[in-house]
Amino acid sequence: MTLTRRDFLKLIGGAAGALALSPFSRVMPLENFPQGNRLGRLTASVDVRAAPRIDYPSAGKLFEDTVVPLLNETIAGTFDMNYIDQRWVETPYGFIYAGFIQPVKNLPNVPLTEMPPGRQGFWAEVTVPYVDFVLENPTPGSPWIRDSMAIGNPLRLYYSQVMWVDQIRVSDVTGNIIYRINERYGSYGDIFWAEGAAFRPITEEEIAPINPDVDPALKKVIANLTYQTISCREGSREVYFCRMSSGAKWDLYGNQTENWSTPLGTHWTWRKSISIHMAGGTVGGGWDTPGVSWTTLFSGTGVAIHSTFWHNLYGMPRSHGCLNVAPEDAKWIFRWTTPVVSLEPGDITIQGAGGTHVVVEERPY
Repeated sequence: MTLTRRDFLKLIGGAAGALALSPFSRVMPLENFPQGNRLGRLTASVDVRAAPRIDYPSAGKLFEDTVVPLLNETIAGTFDMNYIDQRWVETPYGFIYAGFIQPVKNLPNVPLTEMPPGRQGFWAEVTVPYVDFVLENPTPGSPWIRDSMAIGNPLRLYYSQVMWVDQIRVSDVTGNIIYRINERYGSYGDIFWAEGAAFRPITEEEIAPINPDVDPALKKVIANLTYQTISCREGSREVYFCRMSSGAKWDLYGNQTENWSTPLGTHWTWRKSISIHMAGGTVGGGWDTPGVSWTTLFSGTGVAIHSTFWHNLYGMPRSHGCLNVAPEDAKWIFRWTTPVVSLEPGDITIQGAGGTHVVVEERPY
């Protein structure tokens, strides 16, 4: 018998005491997400409007993590001074500002039943809008997990995040394959259990270097803070272009600041990681983010080009100094730049200025 998510919740509601001792007994089945080739997950609670206009009254509210079909993308009918990007998305519920919608897909996988031969684990990407997980360790180590549990938020991983899987077993409640997951780099020591069908194993072929025959000295990343764009060049030829979000020019309270600015100048990529836990800052102004995939560090101890799942506001500064890009853009840049990263261990650090040039510049309008 296959348990639905609703059946499972009823079951654990009636037997919570018996199941509390076993984390892998509390792994929930995947949600029944909407069907469609184009889906979006809300990264914040938003007002829905009858037209793509900020001056229209709200026609209702949808909450964070709601997954909706994306019917059409359009330009705002009236200019919103709060945002540079003026894209809106039409959904079955009405129009929503696109910056608060993470484009996602719902692609469940046939999970592995055993580890690949000769390996102790594997990297895997979340290919559904989100997947809930439970902790194996009784006390959370990561601040984001502690905070989520304190306010009653679900513990989730999101589409495009990459994690390390080191155990496979069958749930003794649902009968489904479940994975034990952790973070190899930057981890606070937390161990997760989640539905295996949510994760697709990363292959060696998909992280193979792009244009490896090109002289590495000819490769250069140009990050333009004025236009919020990244251009990857081989000599004078542009081979890739994407939008980004660089370091914010204001703090959490709206005050102008340079504390989170992306450092200008010429840098070199010095560390790359398939996935890393990023944390820093201070209480009230810090950040703590798990599973940041396709990370290419180029300045200081933590400034990087990396994948982003928590917003879709590319084109305007909003990071803590890094260059936020869409997952597919981060992965391309990760594969194109040096040093080359192998699937195992999935992380490399070099000394000195031996990586790809990253030029961060500002230009007048």
